[in-house]
Amino acid sequence: MRPRWELGESLRVTRNVRDDGTFPGATRGELLVRRGSIGTVVDIGSFLMDQVIYSLHFLEQNRIVGCREEELLGLDEAWIDTRFESRERVLSARDLAIGGEVRVPAGARGEILKVLRDLPEGPAYHVHFECWAGHPLIVREAALAPVSTSLPEACCNV
Repeated sequence: MRPRWELGESLRVTRNVRDDGTFPGATRGELLVRRGSIGTVVDIGSFLMDQVIYSLHFLEQNRIVGCREEELLGLDEAWIDTRFESRERVLSARDLAIGGEVRVPAGARGEILKVLRDLPEGPAYHVHFECWAGHPLIVREAALAPVSTSLPEACCNV
């Protein structure tokens, strides 16, 4: 377990960082740092002796926040901004089919499990849909909508 980055390096956070109940003066769930923000490593530690934790100072927010290595990118690494992030709830913007058979109807609710930023065709996501008992589907960004979008409620008896 060796740190990938060193003190003083500037890094980009790849997901929104929210208070988990341990940030002083913030309320649980409060947005601390927006994905894509750049911070400087001011300390390196570990959690449960199996995760490297970097304390980053985000100057714009004037906050020092702990981030896991997999939540960070070096500034020399490609950054592709996305509409959604892990654990975000979404709707299918259209019918989703496998082998020509509709498996998830338009308007079905789902949850992003993983963001796939580095695909040649552009961002996609591993999504678990409430009405689909199968494995998570890989869905392109254009086929998803935020939950706040007013799509007709899907009938999940597909």
